[in-house]
Amino acid sequence: MYSLGLTITQLSVLRSVVDEGPITAARLAALEHVSPQSIAQSLAVLKAARLVRGEPDPEDRRKTLISADPSAAELITSLLAGRESFLARAIDQVVAPEERESLEKAIELLERLAAADLSGGA
Repeated sequence: MYSLGLTITQLSVLRSVVDEGPITAARLAALEHVSPQSIAQSLAVLKAARLVRGEPDPEDRRKTLISADPSAAELITSLLAGRESFLARAIDQVVAPEERESLEKAIELLERLAAADLSGGA
C-alpha cells in the first residue's frame, strides 16, 4: 500500500480518473482491464478518501460520471515525480551505458503490452 493506504490498483484507477475524467465506471473498467465489481470496490475506497466524487451524467441521468478532486491530481503528480526520480537514479547506478539500448527496447515492449486490448478475441 502507498500514500493514504491506497493499493497500486486504487492508485491506477485514480490516475485514470485524473487523466480521463469525468468518466463512467464502465469506461474505467475497460481502461483498467478489470471487472465492474473491481472498479466499484476501488471507487468506494477513493470516494471514502475524498479523492473522487460521482455526479449524474447531464446527458444520461441513469449514468454517473466520476471526477477527481484537485487533491487527487496533486497526489498523482507527486507520486509520479518520486517514481521518475527513483528510476532515473536507479538506471544511472545499475544500468551500464552499453545496456541502455536494451533497456529502451524492453520499455517499448512493456508499453505495448500495457496498451494491449485483449477484449476483442484472438
